[in-house]
Amino acid sequence: MTQFVKAVLFDLDGTLIDTAADFVRIIGKMSAQNNWQAPPEAQIREQVSAGASAMVQLMLRHNDQIEMSEDALLAFRQQFLDDYETDICVDSCVFDELEAVLETLEEKGVPWGIVTNKPRYLSEQLLKVMQLDERCAVLVCPDDVSRTKPDPEPMYMALEKLGIPRGAAGCVVYVGDHIRDIDAGRAAGMSTILAAYGYIPPEDQNNLKSWGADHIIDTPKQLSKLLLSPSKFEYI
Repeated sequence: MTQFVKAVLFDLDGTLIDTAADFVRIIGKMSAQNNWQAPPEAQIREQVSAGASAMVQLMLRHNDQIEMSEDALLAFRQQFLDDYETDICVDSCVFDELEAVLETLEEKGVPWGIVTNKPRYLSEQLLKVMQLDERCAVLVCPDDVSRTKPDPEPMYMALEKLGIPRGAAGCVVYVGDHIRDIDAGRAAGMSTILAAYGYIPPEDQNNLKSWGADHIIDTPKQLSKLLLSPSKFEYI
């Protein structure tokens, strides 16, 4: 059955943009500065959606540096964020096939946007460097709301900024790679797509169906095919 769509929203890291390589680079740099061994790339990638603290703690655990003061942990986290802000887009890129999706939406006059738990100052900088800032119709970050995903408040804010009433949320598609993305989209009444190619830990891989997404997609190519399928979505 064809679904009418007024807008498409994406999570940022691990859904629209593959940022993991830059996080791997920074953790590698920090590890080398302390004469430590960097965790495997796959393990860092799995922690991206959990944020800076999770990636720093992975580095410390991997090197048996677990008994640190809270101040020391915060200092490592701040160094991580500072290094990331300095070189935010060395290896990051839009996932293969998704640039074509963005271009098609723009050609059809359908707004696309981002609802993320990434801080605004980093999200804005990343989008600007990637020349996506002026193309993105709406950006909602944790700084903008009192309750972040999985609460639907960020989704409602995106609807408001797009001029779409909450009663028409079913005409908006939200794509994300974390259970909180799916929970937030569903709670707001949106159609949800789980990007299973994203930063999902192995322990969650067997439970993806239980998240309740309307669609589960294994590759960016499959996501592109789904979003551009006239038998699935009609953009209005």
